[in-house]
Amino acid sequence: MMRSVRRPSLAFDLLRVSWQFRPRQWYRQFPFLPLPDREYLRWRMHTAYGDQGAFPSADDVERYARWSVRGG
Repeated sequence: MMRSVRRPSLAFDLLRVSWQFRPRQWYRQFPFLPLPDREYLRWRMHTAYGDQGAFPSADDVERYARWSVRGG
C-alpha cells in the first residue's frame, strides 16, 4: 500500500487489475463485493510459482499490475 501512496499511478494500476479479477455477477452473491474466487487465485499462484499456497512479493504484484495495464 505504501508503494501506491508514493506512486499514484501504481494505485490506479492496482485498482484496474483487482477489477479484472472480480467474478462475473459478483453483485448477486453475498458478501456483495467484487472479491476474486479462491480457486482461481490458487490456480494463478500454481501457474506462476508452482505452488497453490504461494504468496507473491510486493515487487511481483507491482510488476504484474504494470504489465497487465500496459497491455502485456
